[in-house]
Amino acid sequence: MKFLPAIVRDRIEPRLLASLTVLVGLVLLFITIADEVFEQDTHAFDKAVLLALRVTGDPSQMIGPPWLALAFRDITSLGGFTVITMLTSLSVLYLLVAGKTRNALVLALAISLGAIAEGSLKLLFSRARPDVVPHLVEVQTMSFPSGHAMMSAITYLTLGAMLARAQPNRRLRIFIVSVGVFLTVAIGLSRVFLGVHWPTDILAGWTIGGAWALATWMIADALAGRKRDQHQPIN
Repeated sequence: MKFLPAIVRDRIEPRLLASLTVLVGLVLLFITIADEVFEQDTHAFDKAVLLALRVTGDPSQMIGPPWLALAFRDITSLGGFTVITMLTSLSVLYLLVAGKTRNALVLALAISLGAIAEGSLKLLFSRARPDVVPHLVEVQTMSFPSGHAMMSAITYLTLGAMLARAQPNRRLRIFIVSVGVFLTVAIGLSRVFLGVHWPTDILAGWTIGGAWALATWMIADALAGRKRDQHQPIN
């Protein structure tokens, strides 16, 4: 970055450094969780959390009012393959119509490659689904990391970051990103409440999905910076 004016370097480098620090931290946290899971050091914690969310003496019943289980079934669908695919397709189409071809390509590649990575990680770890409580929704794949948690983080955080960048109002940017975080957290929690994931599956999905979304944002930001530099007049 030596070729940039000093005032520009001062604005860019701290943000880049902070982003890289968070990115590395998320990746290291995922590795730590994966190592603990592989060594089966988290089983007691995972089991205790799942049992705490079920009625004592009847693990087939989730704690709370009857409508809560129905609500979590609705929430969990927001992180499913169908919704993620539709949302991604519509968002990419919108970006193409708006003339933002680079962002459309970045978004499509980020979510598509993220889905491939998620499936590969499941095969790599091959962790069985929880068996201490009945599943309240049907599942077929492996458990670690949670695909819903990972893909919702990749999708909603990436979309939130892209939408927020286009907003001039700081409060509105914070609100949009907060919505993405809220949806990601809610979807992940729904998987634990429904008994189809160990809590550490969700934590791993959030960390690696968050890292993936952050890396995507950094790439999109770098491309936007290059585009701005190309359009600046040469003095």
